[in-house]
Amino acid sequence: MRKAIMTEKAPKPLGPYSQAVIEGDFIFLAGQGCSNPATGKLELGDVRSETKRTFENVRAILEAAGSSLNDVLKCNVYLRDINDFAAMNEVYATFFAAPFPARTTIQAGALPGGIAVEIECIARKGRKKAQKKARKKAQKKARKKGR
Repeated sequence: MRKAIMTEKAPKPLGPYSQAVIEGDFIFLAGQGCSNPATGKLELGDVRSETKRTFENVRAILEAAGSSLNDVLKCNVYLRDINDFAAMNEVYATFFAAPFPARTTIQAGALPGGIAVEIECIARKGRKKAQKKARKKAQKKARKKGR
């Protein structure tokens, strides 16, 4: 069953889409940019500052979905200018630890609002939360059986 995720801690969508969708054990995040969720305004700057803000938005959505950056399996990074790759990569590396997610990085023809970077990802539901939910379900089933 598909479930849409929306949090006030990340920018509101600019169109008819969800910040993220959960399907089964996976979370699919829509592309995020450097908007400040509190003001709704773009925080335009160099690619480093925009990448940092973008990952703060990604993190907020993942947390709202019961997951984290540790559960990201795949990222797609869209750059306004491929020459910004090294600077983006420098910041990207601070948000993940090995084993790193799979990743595709491309130069996009143009990004909304003239932003320097947009990032989307696929994550797994938080393992701890999923394990806790499974334990509760098993306990409930055991209690019913014991009646």
